Amino acid sequence: MSRIVYPCAACKIQRRKCGDKCVLAPYFAPNDPHKFFVVHKLFGARNIAKILRDIAVENREDAVTSVVYEASVRVNDPIYGCTGAICRLQKEVLDLQSQLATVQAELHNTQANLSSLLTGFCNSVGEENAVGVVHQSDPYSENGTTVDNLRVLQDDEDPFGLWAPL
Repeated sequence: MSRIVYPCAACKIQRRKCGDKCVLAPYFAPNDPHKFFVVHKLFGARNIAKILRDIAVENREDAVTSVVYEASVRVNDPIYGCTGAICRLQKEVLDLQSQLATVQAELHNTQANLSSLLTGFCNSVGEENAVGVVHQSDPYSENGTTVDNLRVLQDDEDPFGLWAPL
């Protein structure tokens, strides 16, 4: 029984018989001829085969991926190709680093403001506790009179421990 062998995309586009020794067959499947067509248009089939023969077998897949990417980018940007894509990505990285620095500065300022507010609040609570009397307005009083609160915090007590979370 004879086995039907489909030519790889490279041999199919070039209209030649695909043999067992075809260097391009493992990398250009017959069901994806566009991939080879783009590479062939830019580099030529003979140059791609030569590149693959000169490279170690374990590195060929990466080389084909790189060549296909370069050819695809060159189709989209015929003047700059990969260089244009790299420059755009570098500019985007610089823009994102600038945005990150801005956000980190804002975060630092917010943390410093929060720290100073908490320090001021703790100092004011400490001064009131030193006196021993805290004046609070009575929420149930109609005329807003103050009530003396004689509860004094000890040094080892947490001033925020009296507040229940919402």
